[in-house]
Amino acid sequence: MRKHLKWIRVGVVILLFVSGMILFPYVKNLFQSDNMTDSSGSGGSGGPPGVRQQRALNVNAVVMNYQSLVDNTRSLADILPDEEVDLSFEMSGKITNIFFSEGAHVEKGELLAKINDRPLQAQLLKLEAQLPLANSRVERQGTLLEKDAVSKEAFETVETELEKLLADIELVKANIAQTELRAPFDGIVGLRNVSEGAWTSPSTAITKLTKIKPVKIEFPIPEQYSEDIIPGTKIIFRLTGSLEDYHAQVYAVESKIDINTRGLRARAYYPNTNESIKPGRYASVELTKKEIKDALAVPSESIIQEMGRSIVYLYKSGGAIPAEIIPGLRTASQVQVVQGLTVGDTVIISGVMQLRTGLPVTIDNL
Repeated sequence: MRKHLKWIRVGVVILLFVSGMILFPYVKNLFQSDNMTDSSGSGGSGGPPGVRQQRALNVNAVVMNYQSLVDNTRSLADILPDEEVDLSFEMSGKITNIFFSEGAHVEKGELLAKINDRPLQAQLLKLEAQLPLANSRVERQGTLLEKDAVSKEAFETVETELEKLLADIELVKANIAQTELRAPFDGIVGLRNVSEGAWTSPSTAITKLTKIKPVKIEFPIPEQYSEDIIPGTKIIFRLTGSLEDYHAQVYAVESKIDINTRGLRARAYYPNTNESIKPGRYASVELTKKEIKDALAVPSESIIQEMGRSIVYLYKSGGAIPAEIIPGLRTASQVQVVQGLTVGDTVIISGVMQLRTGLPVTIDNL
């Protein structure tokens, strides 16, 4: 019997222990709630006894004032030469002279190199030697024709022979011109790829000629900017690794939007008068679509979308009050407020997802 009572007592103890472990969190919360109620009712807060005060939320805010709001974007750009060409001879031959220095400035029409033209010069001398006799025959036949001493057909024969001779002379001169390599425009010659005495052909690149005054700035235009960037539009670009701003002007835009990139390509001229910018460098272009001088704007993260409405919370009398706004221009970080706010309003910009009407807040940054 005693043994049976002993096991009953052990069971009761275990049951009480388990029940206490289960009920302890609820009793603890109830005790803490009573303490908070007592302290709020007796701590001189001014509230009625037994009513718990809401804890203030720490937030950041901004005071509304007019500012300049710019809708712009940046795009990577390539620096291109105004003109560039690989120079080569129009005919094959042995190079007899190279007149340019590598990296030097040359002018349009300047002779840069020469291939052997001695056979052509000899042929030219031969044809030119026949020219006086051909002219004399035409003069004699013309005089006789006036006296009806020869037929018109005989006169036309010698006249045709003279014209053929003149044409042959012009052809040889044109062939001689092809033995000369001349600059097609003002620019800077690059490194030469051949030496005097080498055999060259039209497929042999002698050197490269580049015009870098001005330079071209080629960059893509996002689809939404396609109607705003037109010939004459001024742009700002910055070279990679440099903080200096350069100003250029658009002179051409592609005629259609690329179906792969959904953008256009445009080119702008930069004078590059001192030739300090070298083609081949990367640059970033700043494109401005719209600028509003006096705008009220809030950070985009301060706006909450509710039932198709745009809501921000204002700080008034220590609490959060919702206000509906009508947004306007949007940039990467800010949104223009067309209606709903005035100068001097304090807009809460952090913790907005925790806010509700009348919630006490404390501003940390003002």
